[in-house]
Amino acid sequence: MTDRLIRALGYKLWQLGFFGTLRFLATRIAGRLSSSSPSQILLPQKRNVAKSYGMFCDTDIALTDDGLDPAGWMNWILPPFSIGSGGHLNIFRMVAMLEGEGVRIRLHFLGDTGCADPAEVSDLINEHFVPLKAEVVLGVQTMRPAEFVVATSWDTAYWAAKAPAAGHRLYFVQDFEPYFYPVGSEYAFAERTYHFGLTGITAGDWLAEKLSREYGMKTFPFGFSYDKDLYSPKPRRPGPRRVFFYARHVTPRRGFELGLLALSELHLRLPDVEMVFAGWDASEFDVPFPHLNAGVVALDELPELYSQCDVALVLSFTNLSLLPLEVMACGCPVVSNQGPNVEWLLKDEQNALLCAPTPAAIADALERILVDSTLRDRIVAGGLAFARQTDWPREGRRVAKVLNELRVTS
Repeated sequence: MTDRLIRALGYKLWQLGFFGTLRFLATRIAGRLSSSSPSQILLPQKRNVAKSYGMFCDTDIALTDDGLDPAGWMNWILPPFSIGSGGHLNIFRMVAMLEGEGVRIRLHFLGDTGCADPAEVSDLINEHFVPLKAEVVLGVQTMRPAEFVVATSWDTAYWAAKAPAAGHRLYFVQDFEPYFYPVGSEYAFAERTYHFGLTGITAGDWLAEKLSREYGMKTFPFGFSYDKDLYSPKPRRPGPRRVFFYARHVTPRRGFELGLLALSELHLRLPDVEMVFAGWDASEFDVPFPHLNAGVVALDELPELYSQCDVALVLSFTNLSLLPLEVMACGCPVVSNQGPNVEWLLKDEQNALLCAPTPAAIADALERILVDSTLRDRIVAGGLAFARQTDWPREGRRVAKVLNELRVTS
């Protein structure tokens, strides 16, 4: 056992360094010494690849044929959600709109929801997202026949592709998910789903064109809107000029490091401008200028925050979130990076100001908004007009029309 302990300690020294190993030992001994042997404390836990990724091999879904007519039914397959998940909010909002069009829906949750009873999941959705009539099912192994089966993420697409008794298999795509990973196994797992022959219902034109052009998918885009009861301009209080930064470092595609460098440059030029970070706690970073670290802000507080800022920096290197639209609906002009993944929604010097993704170019764009009141007023007016003409019910009817077209062509 002594040799085993020495090998384990040597592994940790190589992996973590001397001080990292001391911290590791202190943590593990404090938590497990009373119930574990020394060898169990030191040896790294082995990862089970088959358990983690075996679901992406060939696994059948059983069919529960209860004799019900599948016409008019949709089975949606979803990953577990956390309160505040923007992706799930978009899914549940679309489900609610389709229910309003007469579609009957079941929500199948793949993985651990943290709830033992489907009714608990239903209550959480109704309380924290939107009210739904949909039937909630935990798991996919007992899926019943339906006219449509809908994947909502790359891992759920594996199940939607082999679900039995599905008249049409759809893929509700909100982003190009391979970009969420380094090039490797998970990238390959995610990218493979675009070859499954599923019909894409995509968040915007960029995804529709990319999946059609590069993977031959049949795609139908829907547009974005926002909660018009929540987001609107609020009276501006006296105070310094402010820059809002969507500072979500836990989501690499939102360009936190690039934004931080750009704001550092802007601070050198305009040191009196106040910086406001929101989206995630940024306290672990050494930020070289004064700033407000607002962290995760409650939804009902966001309109006030946006309205008190003179410009918002919202970067995105995959598909846009709804945030730029919500910001412009509050009368705050948006600065973002150039690229087709952005420009399908944001139009340079019309409803936003777009620039090259470099620190200097971003600082230039922010400075232009802050010092040129004519440009700022024009972009604010364009952003408000653009936001107000968007409409969620219209997008729901657009997707319902796609379902009817698929019925006709089947």
